[in-house]
This record gives sequence, structure tokens and C-alpha cells, in this order.
Amino acid sequence: MKHLNYLEVISLATERMAKGQALLTVGGAHPNTMTIAWGSIGYCWNMPVFTAYVRPQRHTHDILREQGRFTVSIALTDDRKEIFRMAGTTSGRDMDKFDGHGITAVPGQTVDAPVVGECQLHFECVLRETTQMRGDAMDADVRERCYPQQDYHTIYMGEIVDCYRTDI
Repeated sequence: MKHLNYLEVISLATERMAKGQALLTVGGAHPNTMTIAWGSIGYCWNMPVFTAYVRPQRHTHDILREQGRFTVSIALTDDRKEIFRMAGTTSGRDMDKFDGHGITAVPGQTVDAPVVGECQLHFECVLRETTQMRGDAMDADVRERCYPQQDYHTIYMGEIVDCYRTDI
């Protein structure tokens, strides 16, 4: 394992996330993970921040708010597409995604939430801000294209407290 400065991997992480190769994971008694393709990495409040967008109907939504800790695990290879498909199309309400589905929960190094063992790049985060999108100030084209059912995302901003690769 090699600990990294988040600045070293912003471009790589963003590229992989845009390809649907990222999993947001929450801990607790029943850890859950979900595929994310919308997110950003930046700097806010004098700290590195990972911003993730989760729709209110997702099982992870309330757990994330409750736990206040999350990880983002990113695959750097294209050989595990089936786990991202499964994690993005099934709900943790209906099944344990870590039980027999090719995804391994590995304890986080810094926060009380697991990382995904099949991924190589990991961000561990502490929730610092939660904001609910409303849509009233959103560009009309974006609102119509991305939110036809008005199911606006909740924006979760987490301080990046650890960043590392497990394949080095």
C-alpha cells in the first residue's frame, strides 16, 4: 500500500469515475456500496474534499448521513465491470452486496467504513456538509435532462482524510 497526496490522483480518479468505475461505501452494522459516476475532488474550507451525489431514494443515502463516514474505491483496470454493474443496479435494501457478489469489504485505514478490495485507489472521508439540491436555481436544460422526475441529488461533501493505492 502507498499513501498518496490526493492532488496526485485527481485526474486519474475523475477519469475512472466518469467511466462508472467508482464505488461509494458506507459502514455500520450492514455496510453497503453503490456505483457512482458523479463526483468531484477539490479543496474547500482549507481541506481536501470529495463531493459525492446520491439520490434520496438510494439505500446508501440515509446510511451516509447517519454514519458520517464514507469511502470511495476506484478501479484502475477494466476487468471488474460486472461488480460496478451489480452495485449500480441492485439495492442494499434487497441484498448484501458483499455476500457472494464478487465485492470484498476491507477495513478502512482511517475511517470506520470499508474500502472495496477489488479496487486499487481509495479515498477515506469524513462527512463535513450535506446539501439537498432543489432544482429552482438549476439551469433548465440540466434540470430537464437529468431530473425529469425532480428526484434531485443530495450533495455529500467529505473531508479526504486518507488517500492510497493498494496495488503498489
